[in-house]
Amino acid sequence: QVQLVESGGRLVQAGGSLRLSCAASGRTFSSNEMGWFRQAPGKEREFVAAISWTGGNTYYADSVKGRFTISRDNAKNTVYLQMNSLKPEDTAVYYCAAAPFLTTAQADFHSWGQGTQVTVSS
Repeated sequence: QVQLVESGGRLVQAGGSLRLSCAASGRTFSSNEMGWFRQAPGKEREFVAAISWTGGNTYYADSVKGRFTISRDNAKNTVYLQMNSLKPEDTAVYYCAAAPFLTTAQADFHSWGQGTQVTVSS
């Protein structure tokens, strides 16, 4: 198990940028694939992005491709989500999660953070 704590969420205007961070504790961080998910009010949680343990492979949801970038620093036990050109429909609670292999399926992720709120105003 990996303990995860997200930060960086706040209110931002449409077209703006934010960088979310997810700090992990535990010796196994660097061997875990990491992902970001989000849940908007009244909607189910959805996949946003995932990154392999080396950082060499990434996946993105179509809705964020070209605007969001996932990255990781294994020396700092941290995974990031750089979000540019934000839209009101990006408003959600953003969660990071850890999985034993590179996947986009929520059921494969075994550890979750508590989430950080991102609100994009129009």
